[in-house]
Amino acid sequence: MPIISLFFGIIIRMYFDDHPPPHFHASYQGFEAFVRIDDGEIMHGSLPRKAARIVRQWALDHRAELMANWQRGADLLPMEMIAGADLDD
Repeated sequence: MPIISLFFGIIIRMYFDDHPPPHFHASYQGFEAFVRIDDGEIMHGSLPRKAARIVRQWALDHRAELMANWQRGADLLPMEMIAGADLDD
């Protein structure tokens, strides 16, 4: 599963040809969550509260890039890295 972003120790991954709804996997210090791209909400799993807030805001800020990667994954094409929350203004 490709890593598409890394920030504040949070690793964001996305599977190729994964099941709907469009989502990504966020992991941090032994926690893992499936996060819906549309609204940044955790579908399954959990993250510490602060990490969950950072991931949700990052997902909302990068929704278009995440959806583009989701489509690339569906098409079995290489995914692109997305800037981390530590680089956002």
